[in-house]
Amino acid sequence: MRLRITHHSEYRYDAPLAYALQRLRLVPRSGPTQEVIEWSLRTDGAAQEVQFIDGFGNDTRLISIDGEPHTIVIEASGIVETRDTAGVTGRHQGLAPLWLFQQETTLCSAGDGISALAKRAEGEADVERLHSLMALVREEVAYRIGTTDAGTPAEEALTNGQGVCQDHTHIFLTAARLMGFPARYVSGYLRMDDTDEQAASHAWAEAHLDGLGWVAFDCSNGISADDRYVRVATGRDYRDAMPIMGIRIGMAQEELAVQITVEQ
Repeated sequence: MRLRITHHSEYRYDAPLAYALQRLRLVPRSGPTQEVIEWSLRTDGAAQEVQFIDGFGNDTRLISIDGEPHTIVIEASGIVETRDTAGVTGRHQGLAPLWLFQQETTLCSAGDGISALAKRAEGEADVERLHSLMALVREEVAYRIGTTDAGTPAEEALTNGQGVCQDHTHIFLTAARLMGFPARYVSGYLRMDDTDEQAASHAWAEAHLDGLGWVAFDCSNGISADDRYVRVATGRDYRDAMPIMGIRIGMAQEELAVQITVEQ
């Protein structure tokens, strides 16, 4: 499937910024499930300082903002040709060792709830147990926007019984690691059936299985990733793969508007 994507972020400030630095992970890379046909990253009101591939294999850019601009625009756009591989991304690559994806993080730390959830996953084969886990997460945590935020830990989201794709992914990752699987967070885009316009990017999980490599599980939709998905960044949790993160110095108040389109 050939997908055209535009991810437009606009930051507005009520006063000049003394200084700000942002890290962008907004550039997809070609791989087993996709080929990037064309892609551009535009920043207005900011200067790119450096570009590098991080330890998780993500194309990463650092941009700085200093003084005058009251509006910063970041726009990533392009065309990606995707392939349906039944959720299989393939063998592990990159600098980060597999054992790193079995470690707890602040957002993916197991309590009694996730420990019990992991024990309920059933199946003779590893892939069956992980599909069972995906169904359990979807069953236990209703998809509701605005009930959690970027800093909500997996155990808290499970206890609340509601959240968004980020929370579903964190719960799955935490439980999968308890079950003995390396598991990682994936941020990217999803072509939806009923609309081109979206309010946010998408997130899902990948678990590493012997003989298959990385396999994708989208708890929010109850499926493995197919050719409607575009992978952009991976990491241990949201903080390693978030599209835009940064710091700013000064008293200026910030307003953010995001517009994303994913169309065939």
